[in-house]
Amino acid sequence: MFLYIIGLIVCFYVYRWFRELGRVPNKSEKFVYITGCDTGFGNLLAKHLDTKGFRVIAGCYMEKGEVELKKCCSDKLTTLHLDVTDNYSIKKAAETIKALVGERGLWAVVNNAGISFPTAPHDWLEIEDFKQMINVNLIGVVAITLSVLPLIKKAKGRVVNVASVFGRISTLGGAYCITKYGVEAFNDSLRRNMAPFGVKVLCIEPGFFKTTVTDSTVFESHLEKLWKKLPQEVKDEYGSDFIDKTKQAVKERYEKLLDPDLMKVVSCMEHAVAAVHPRTRYSPGWDAKFFWLPLSYMPTFISDAFVLKDAVKPKVSVL
Repeated sequence: MFLYIIGLIVCFYVYRWFRELGRVPNKSEKFVYITGCDTGFGNLLAKHLDTKGFRVIAGCYMEKGEVELKKCCSDKLTTLHLDVTDNYSIKKAAETIKALVGERGLWAVVNNAGISFPTAPHDWLEIEDFKQMINVNLIGVVAITLSVLPLIKKAKGRVVNVASVFGRISTLGGAYCITKYGVEAFNDSLRRNMAPFGVKVLCIEPGFFKTTVTDSTVFESHLEKLWKKLPQEVKDEYGSDFIDKTKQAVKERYEKLLDPDLMKVVSCMEHAVAAVHPRTRYSPGWDAKFFWLPLSYMPTFISDAFVLKDAVKPKVSVL
């Protein structure tokens, strides 16, 4: 019986591998709109899809990002200034895209833009710290998608949303996990809503990768700024050495988790855009596949124990 089960599992994965090999035709006629192309995954994806023959429309927040992409990509690539928190910027970009794609419609939008700071214990933060990240990571995703959804429907194309494994399990203080849970919910409802129109909605859930979003130096800088603004009562609760212990923990544990191979994520993005039969969800990173996702399915008392076991404790901790 055990061998039959193993055989069925092997057959399933072989079948899926063959099924996922096919790529869509006429790439040179397919436009792909990517947000957050200044650095990281978005920047690499724009370059990668350009070499694959797609007509890339790269949204960059900084002029420097636009200039860099134009230098190293073909003349098929179009860059545009994009602030995902600014309705005027979003609308202007959508109008430019509509003029570019014409009656063909837009093949795909990849909602990649995002921020991860400030991340800190909740009682260190103010509501404005939450609003800033929610506006970029969640409302920005919804706004960008809605701005080009008619063009996606026209092409019977794809919406690719970059969430995170922390849209499945919440371990961090601040708005990051909240926004990624929101992206997951938006992704699921949109997928079911768009299915009758022939539009595919896919989700990328990366683990820890070495990008500007996970830069430990930036994390430490934000943490120190927040600490300086805290009331003395809160500082006393956490203890004067809390930040030093946190920095040490980041160096000893967090940085070791960071995978420098960003192409693992970019390859999943490319598959979501280009495969005839894309997956509904992608979880790039060994930590995502073999630790965070399995942990998210565990009973709450088990996942809590794992998360709290190595966490830096406040001075007044009762754990």
